[in-house]
Amino acid sequence: HGMLLLADEAHGTHFYFGENLPCSAMAAGADMASVSIHKTGGSLTQSAMLLCAEGINADYVRQVINLTQTTSASYLLMVSLDIARRNLALNGREMYRKAVQYVDYAREEINRIGGYYVYGDELCNGDSFYAFDRTKLSIHTRNTGLAGIEVYDLLRDEYGIQIEFGDIGNILAIVTAGDRALEIERLISALSEIKRLYGGDPTGMLQSEYLAPDVALPPQQAFYADKKAVPLEQSIGEICSEFVMCYPPGIPILAPGERITSDIVNYIQYAKEKGCSLTGPQDMEIARLNVVKK
Repeated sequence: HGMLLLADEAHGTHFYFGENLPCSAMAAGADMASVSIHKTGGSLTQSAMLLCAEGINADYVRQVINLTQTTSASYLLMVSLDIARRNLALNGREMYRKAVQYVDYAREEINRIGGYYVYGDELCNGDSFYAFDRTKLSIHTRNTGLAGIEVYDLLRDEYGIQIEFGDIGNILAIVTAGDRALEIERLISALSEIKRLYGGDPTGMLQSEYLAPDVALPPQQAFYADKKAVPLEQSIGEICSEFVMCYPPGIPILAPGERITSDIVNYIQYAKEKGCSLTGPQDMEIARLNVVKK
C-alpha cells in the first residue's frame, strides 16, 4: 500500500548469518530494520545498527535521526559496532552454527531430566507460531513445581549462572559465541540439581498466563483522568489508570482503561509471592493501584 515497513529486530542479528534460522527482516522485505547488535552480535550494550534497503534514501534517514540524536555520539559504542561487524562478517556463520549445536544438545538433555519442557521446532505451525529461533533455550518449568522466576533466582544465587530472564512459568537462556561446552554442561547439571533439591508438586500453581482484557476506557483518557489510590485487594471492579507488568518480559497484566478483575489481582499477588519484578505503577510495592475516580 505504498507504506514503508520498519522492523524491530532487537534479537535478530544472527538471522543474517545463521543457517536453519528464521528469515531476517531485510530478507523478508522490510524497508528498514533496527538490529540490536549488542544482544546477540557481540557489541557493547546500547549499540545497534539501522539497516536500510535499496530504495531508502540513507542520507535523508540520517538527516531525520540528527533531529533527535545527540551530536556527542559514543565512539566507544561505535567502535564496538565496527569490531562486531568485522567479527560477524569473518566468523558469523561458524559462531552461530556452534551456538545452535550447543542449544540442540542442551534441549535434548534438559528434556530428559523430566519436569522441564524445552520448546522446539515442533511448535511451528506456519501460522500463530511461524518460525523458531534455535539459539534461544526457552524452558517451561511449571511441572517441576517451580515458577520460572524461582529457577532463575536459584541459578543465579546458588550456581552462579546468569540467564536472560524468568517469568511465572518459563526461563530463557540465550546461547552465544561466548559460551563453551563447559557452560552448557554446568547449566544442564544445575537444572537437574534444582529439580532434585527444590522441585515439588505443581498442584496449585498458576496455570493461565493470558488474561483477556476488559477495556472500559481508552488508555489515554484513563491515564490522565482524575484518579485515586486504592489497596490492591479492594481494586476489583475499578478501572485501572496505570500499567502493571512483570519485567521481563514486560507484557502488561493491566493497562490504563482496563477493568480490574479478581483473576488479575490473584495473578499480581502470585507474581509478587514468587519474586517477579513488577513495574509500571506509582507504588512500586504494588500494595495500592491508581484507579479512575468515579
